[in-house]
Parts: sequence; C-alpha cells; structure tokens
Amino acid sequence: MNKPASQMIGAAIPRREDPALLKGQGRYTADIALNQPLHIAFLRSPVAAGRIAGIDISEALAAPGVHAVLTGADLPPTTSPDVLPVLEIEGTLPYPMLARERVTCVGEPVAAVFADSPARAADAVDLIALDIEDEDLPEPRRIAQRRWQSGNARQAFDHAAHVVEVETIHPRVAPSPMEPRGVAIRYDAETDGVTIFQSTQTPHRTKTDLMRVLQLDPDRIRIVAPDVGGGFGMKGFAYPEELFATWAALQLKRDVRWIATRSEEFLSAAHGRGLSSRGRLALDAEGRFLALEARIDAPVGNWIAATALMPAFNAGRILPSGYVIPALDIETQVHSHPTPPVGIYRGAGRPEANVILERLIDEAAAVTGRDPLELRKQNLVPVSAMPHDTATGNHLDSGDYAAALDAFAAAADLDALRARRDAIRDAGGIAGLGLAFYVDPSAAGWEYARVTLNADGTAHIATGATQQGHGRLTAFSQIAADALGLPMEAVTLDAGDTGTVAEGVGAVGSRATAIGGSALLEACAKAKAMVEGGAPLPVTAESKYEVAGQAWAFGAYAALVEIDPETGTPRLLRAHAHDDTGVMVNPVQVEGQIRGGFAQAVGETMLEAIALDADGQLLTGSFMDYAMPRADDLPPLALSHSETPSPMNPLGAKGVGEAATTGAPAALINAITDAFRPTGKAPPQMPFSPSRIWDALNA
Repeated sequence: MNKPASQMIGAAIPRREDPALLKGQGRYTADIALNQPLHIAFLRSPVAAGRIAGIDISEALAAPGVHAVLTGADLPPTTSPDVLPVLEIEGTLPYPMLARERVTCVGEPVAAVFADSPARAADAVDLIALDIEDEDLPEPRRIAQRRWQSGNARQAFDHAAHVVEVETIHPRVAPSPMEPRGVAIRYDAETDGVTIFQSTQTPHRTKTDLMRVLQLDPDRIRIVAPDVGGGFGMKGFAYPEELFATWAALQLKRDVRWIATRSEEFLSAAHGRGLSSRGRLALDAEGRFLALEARIDAPVGNWIAATALMPAFNAGRILPSGYVIPALDIETQVHSHPTPPVGIYRGAGRPEANVILERLIDEAAAVTGRDPLELRKQNLVPVSAMPHDTATGNHLDSGDYAAALDAFAAAADLDALRARRDAIRDAGGIAGLGLAFYVDPSAAGWEYARVTLNADGTAHIATGATQQGHGRLTAFSQIAADALGLPMEAVTLDAGDTGTVAEGVGAVGSRATAIGGSALLEACAKAKAMVEGGAPLPVTAESKYEVAGQAWAFGAYAALVEIDPETGTPRLLRAHAHDDTGVMVNPVQVEGQIRGGFAQAVGETMLEAIALDADGQLLTGSFMDYAMPRADDLPPLALSHSETPSPMNPLGAKGVGEAATTGAPAALINAITDAFRPTGKAPPQMPFSPSRIWDALNA
C-alpha cells in the first residue's frame, strides 16, 4: 500500500460527522426503536433527610396505562459501584437506586412508575402518597483525603521576604449537555438479557457496574452508546436511575425507556466544581518562589460516583503546575453532604488547581511590583530541566514553558491590551487585565483498537474510545489514512459498543486521541505488516495500547474586562488563548475544543451557580434561574499555538478537551481582580454576576 502524497495528520479537514447531524439524521437515545416500551417516571424525595414512614401506590397502579409501580422494598440487596481510589478512602456512602428506609437528599428516587407513555407515567407519579418524617440534616462527613509535602514549607514561610494568601470558592455548576441522561433498553427473551442504549461516555464502565451492583453475568449485557449529545464528564459513570432501569427491564421482561427531563438534570445529575481552596505562596526578595501551601475541600453529595474523587485529587496533585517551588504542603479532602452528587466536569480539578496558584502569582506580582508575565517566566521549570518530576508525582514530559509565554505575549499583544485597560482607567472607568499560565495532563492508562483491512480497499476501525460530538470518525480516519495509505473516505468507524469491542475505557480526561489514537496507530501498523507479509485480505489486527505516561499540554490565556460602575455589569472586551497540545491531528477540531472550553470557562466564572438553601432545597431548577452563557456573553477570542510533540505516545499528541477550561478561568478571575485593585475594594467570589460585583464595589 502506497501512502498518498498528502498527509492527513495535521490537515484542517471539516468533520465527516457533521452532514448527517446537520440534517437531523443523528441517532440519540430517545430515537432508539423499542418494542412497545414501558416509560419510566420517578417519584423523587421532596426533602433532604428523613425517614420513609409510608408510601401508598394504589392510586398510581390504577391509573390509565400504568403497568407497574416499584419502590425500594421491591429491590434485592445491592452493592455500590467501584470508586477510583486516587485518594485515601475513609468512608463509603450508599448507592440508592430507590430509597429504602431513608432519603438522603432532595431529588433522590423513591418510587418508579412504568406506563405506556411518558406523560401517563409522569401523571401517575403525582398519585403516589409519600409520607416522610423529616430529620435534621447530617453534618458533612470526611470521605477521603491526601497530603503531599516536600522541603520545609514552615521554615520557608517564616523566612520569606513576601507571603501572599488567597481563597477561592468555585460554585457548583450544572454541566448541561444538550442531550440529557437516558437509557433505551431492549429485552431479549431468548437470552434473558438486555441491550442498553445509553447516553454515556463510558459504556464499558457501565457494563462493569451492572455486573458488580446487580450481580449480572456479562453475557446478558450489551451497552451501546449511540450519538451522544455531549457529556463533559457528567456522563462518565452510571447513575442509579440507569442501573435501576436495567434491573426493572429484566424483572418485568419488557423493553423500557427513561429519558431525564431538564429539571431532573438540575436535581439529580452530578454537578461540577464546588471546591473551595485556600493557598499561600512565599517568595524571596528577588521574586523566586520558595514555598506553596494549599488546602482544598471538595464535596461529593449523597452518593459517590466512580470518578467522584478525581476533582479533589487533581486539584492537589497538579500543583505546583509548571513552576519550580522547592517546598510544598498540599492537602486535599472530600466531604459528603445531603445534596445532589458532585462529580467530574470538564477539567475535574485542573481549573481549581490552576486558579489557586495563578491567583497567588498575580497577588505576588502586585505586592512586589513585578510584571506578572516576567514573574511567571522567572519561576517556570526551564527547558533544560525537562522532562521534570514534581513532588506531587507528576512527570512533565516536554515543552519550553518560557518560550511559550513569550509567544503568547507577542501573539496576544499584551502591551496593547494593557494600554487599552489604562486608557479606560484614565477616563474614569473600571477595567482589568488578567493572564494565566497552565499545564494540563491527558489521562494515563490504556485503550483498545481493532483494524480490519478489506479486499475492496476499505478499512474498518473499532475502538473503545467513545464520542460525544468530538469528531472521533474524522480524527481517527486521518490517523488511519496516513498509517494505511488509504483515502479517509475508505475508513469506517465503530465506537461505543461493548458487543463489538470487548474492552475499552471511553472518553474521559482528554484521553481519546492521545491514547485511543495511539492504539489505532499501533493496530494499523500491525495490519499493514500482515499485508506486506503476504497475508490474504481481509486481515484484522488489534492493539491494547498503554501510554508510557501522561502527556502534558500547556499554554497561557489573557482576558480584558471592563466593569460598569453603575450596574456592576462586567463586559469581556478581548481574550487570547495560546495552547500547546502537542501534534494536532486536526486543527479545526482543536480550535473547536478550545472555543467550546472557553465558553464553559466564561460560564463558570461569570454566570453559572447552582444554589441550594439551608434545607438542601434546589433553588436553581431551570434555565430561568440558572444563567448559561450566550453568544453575546463571549468576547472576541484570538488563538495562537505552539506544537511540542509528546514523547509519551507515538502520535506525539496531548489532550486539548480540557485546555481552555483549565487555563481560562484563572485569567478571567485575575482580570476581575485587577479591575478591583485600583478601587481598594475586595472582589467577590465567583460567579462574577452584576449584583455580586455591585455589592463588592459598594461595600
């Protein structure tokens, strides 16, 4: 097979997936055809803590179209899914598919109605009489913790020329993918098994959870992730409702469907962020960093998702970022609360780590009178020290961080941005310029790929790396086209199906291209060698590829903001993103990931916040109460890139999906803080809504 003259990797090719999606030809969970399915609606707890004194389902059972009503008393004993033990676990929490004796948060499922239409199921839920004896809300309980220490931090702080301190509180946010959670389950009477179409990032994890929680034989379960309308980490694990629906389909021996409403997403889907951090940074008289202290607290809600400890873990271990800091004292803790669950959300602890450190550096620049960019460059890991091992266990694989900052400053024209800020100030306005450096690891581990070369000149790929709008077909077609010497159009893809791919991890932690793409590259090389070795077509080769280590993207962001002193309304005037994500398989898709991530960064810093009152009641249960960013909330965003291949995988790729959500929030927060600095007032905590800013300006 001869390789075509044009190289596909690195080419800015439009996504192959888009024509079908733009024509409405996508196939999502709600589109899956079932055989006379029963539709599920859940009765959810109206209180955050209480004992179930009684539940009367008789009227609901008699309602038109109702086939069954199930409660916690109908369930067999179950266990909880596995939790990734990235921290030292001190306690566990129940995994309530349906509440049994007590409820532990508002929105917890208590009963389920099965009817011949979604409307009839929802109507019957209102006929269930639930009697709950309210109880006092329990105090938060520590679930997990970890501490990293190196050097003598106490001594460094005692003898430092300068010490700065900051506190940041990240509001809970609702990830809000376009497609809500959902399952469409086909029951097979011949095998007494199920095929579960699930809106998920991790179908193989769902299968493992079903095997563990429900004690099911793997041959009875097939998970298929069809087109998925976004995930952002929120769909990276199985929910109680989804596992319950599977159990119910097997018990009732019927096809069933559950599609969450948007209100249910606000109430019972895993929230993101919610961490609080306190940090101190010590410097000597020349501006060198001496010591960093950080204390991080993360919530997990009333049950623990498989990846729920990752935000707390990343928020600690990613420090000290790409800087040289001889002494560290970093502690992270996780506490349970009688609230909806909190899990991973695009970045999962990376933004929280970056915010606390980049905020400290800006405060240090202000206290010492140093240029914020130069202070960062002075303390970055030099290129001569790369690769670099940090005291928190990170292996920074490649990159010239200082050169990237110089390229960023030139591309963003920081001098012009400062001049514009100063002109606004000179005219009596309030304006601020913020910048931030970041490092961002792609996930470690393995992924599976299989390639079949056919006699007609086509190739078929099967991968464990799922897709939620990533454009996986496009990127993997480019990789395969280069590796096999085929046109992209000759490549087809099968992803997200445990029936055709026996093992896989999925799409979490910016892993799919760096790891899944490397598995594909290796499988292609094996298949090509078989053909060159004389094997007759078709030939099939597979790879379970494990990367040597994490590939660390890096870069810098800048934001210019102006605040209306009369109303407190912030307006983002300009922003710039400079990212080094290693080898870019498709620059069009890289740009899309950065722009999408930046929009979410604007949302979480400037607009979005889940509000819960003292009784655990949700106050932001719809988009009438929860502010999502719109197009006119986003400033002009300019992009620039450098490209440092990673030595950790054969593609040389680094993750990009979480780059902007990691780097941009710190720049936005620093911009608001810089705007407040001349006023002598303290800026508010996030989100920077007009009312919060106005209150802070007039405090």
